[in-house]
Amino acid sequence: MSENQVPPPLPVIDPDSQFFWDGAGRGELLIQRCASCGSYQHPPRPVCRVCLSTDVVPERVSGRATLYTWTVAEQVFHPWFADKIPYAYAVVELEEQAGLHVITNIVDTDVYTLQAGQALEVGFQELSPEVTVPVFRPR
Repeated sequence: MSENQVPPPLPVIDPDSQFFWDGAGRGELLIQRCASCGSYQHPPRPVCRVCLSTDVVPERVSGRATLYTWTVAEQVFHPWFADKIPYAYAVVELEEQAGLHVITNIVDTDVYTLQAGQALEVGFQELSPEVTVPVFRPR
């Protein structure tokens, strides 16, 4: 990065979410799943939200999703986004489980043509050498 570039805002990575970010860095979408009841949950937490088991583990998912809701950002809130406007900030529902949502960006499309229920697939975008984020694009 040149000295004129502003670094991107980065997520706070904690012990509960470390697997998620490590997986993204390898090009895998990992979502926490309860080994006791089989329920997925995101964001990750130490206890299953359904059965309260502490036996929650990362599991690779398909990366296929549908667009649940979104907004188009047209105003720069951080200098790193200055050349990225407009962009779509979205909630997608993964196909593995109804109500299993991930907050993300929608890429490789005209953000003004997005439609609820649109079929999407995961991709990955490196923000820094340490952080890669999952993004979604139309499929």
